[in-house]
Amino acid sequence: ARAERRLGILLSAPAVIVLLAVAGYPILNAAYLSLFDYRLTDAGERTFVGLDNYRVILTDELWWTDFGTTLLITVVTVSVEMVLGFAFALVMHHVVFGRGAVRTAILVPYAVITVVSAYAWQYAFASDSGFVNGWLGLTTDWFGERNTSLVVICLSEIWKTTSFVSLLLLAGLAQVPDELRQAATVDGASWWQRFTRVTIPNMQGAIMVALLFRVIDGFRIFDNVFIMTAGAEDTETLSILAYRQT
Repeated sequence: ARAERRLGILLSAPAVIVLLAVAGYPILNAAYLSLFDYRLTDAGERTFVGLDNYRVILTDELWWTDFGTTLLITVVTVSVEMVLGFAFALVMHHVVFGRGAVRTAILVPYAVITVVSAYAWQYAFASDSGFVNGWLGLTTDWFGERNTSLVVICLSEIWKTTSFVSLLLLAGLAQVPDELRQAATVDGASWWQRFTRVTIPNMQGAIMVALLFRVIDGFRIFDNVFIMTAGAEDTETLSILAYRQT
């Protein structure tokens, strides 16, 4: 076992070194720079302020408001995407006829550029020219208040990235041995028992990767919000706040 661990360390060492160089150094450098006060237009003149920048942020009411908005969007979208992504992954995994067409149809939204997608959703929910109000028989100004604006933003984000989640979960489903599911079936396990006690435990890695990617991406949301509301009606996120401050 010790020899196998040593071999594993040696084999993974090059990738770890590259990862530390590409990702680790910028993170540490950014943390170091955050301890100074200086202007981007005059980076040579800077003053060490310690943790004062963090104090300014953490005592800023606007920052906490935008953090709450960002967290709300992330929690709602990621939760729905994980459920829908699992459903789509199961369909793509078990479909027999037209498998390529089904997978292509599910993955199409992810291929659409985010800006194009955001403009399409903005047009669809526009109070004067949008067709959603006409279909539903409403006169709602979707972008006129916070709650309805967040609904449209979350819907657009879910539509766009559920495909990505389903693709990651599909890769996880492919790693679950059929022998385990067949053995559970022989033992009399129901579909739900096979799903919760065989399928999910054996694809925890794929679930964690999908969850991690989407949480990180959710906290960085910018395009959809910027195009639909530009942060109006208390829909500003941390990325837009950083953009405005910069």
